[in-house]
Amino acid sequence: MQYLISIILLFNIMALQAQKQTTNQHFWYTMETIAAPETIWEIWTDVSTWKKWDTGLKDAQIEGGFQMNAKGFIISLDDRKIKFKVTEYTENQSYTYKTSLPLGGLYVKRFLSEENGKITFTHEVWFEGITKKIFAKMLGNDFRKMLPEVLQNIKNIAEHSVN
Repeated sequence: MQYLISIILLFNIMALQAQKQTTNQHFWYTMETIAAPETIWEIWTDVSTWKKWDTGLKDAQIEGGFQMNAKGFIISLDDRKIKFKVTEYTENQSYTYKTSLPLGGLYVKRFLSEENGKITFTHEVWFEGITKKIFAKMLGNDFRKMLPEVLQNIKNIAEHSVN
């Protein structure tokens, strides 16, 4: 009986660890900054300047202000125009936007955290729907590789504005 309990506990621990690992279907990157959270937020929500720090796109625009249910579009490096919609929004803390894919979607969540006086910001990306594995295989690895550079670009812009 003790052996069975040990196996069940080990399985549960392994399952929890697997949830914390990134995959091409769900990944994220976090970076620490000395910039004020408001500065990061301002950079994130100024869609017209996304092209300055997001190395994976050529341009982006939004209709009206950045808020819940706002709609806009991204122009990819290969000139595809991709619509997005803000699906979650908490002022000065986090937002999520969705781009539709055939039989699924790509979600991007950006959020700020503060712990022990340290400010961090995170970009999280995941695919959903029937086609999530297909799109994760096509796009996930390249998007994952871009995240450190993208966050470093944001950090550089934000911290430069501090000095």
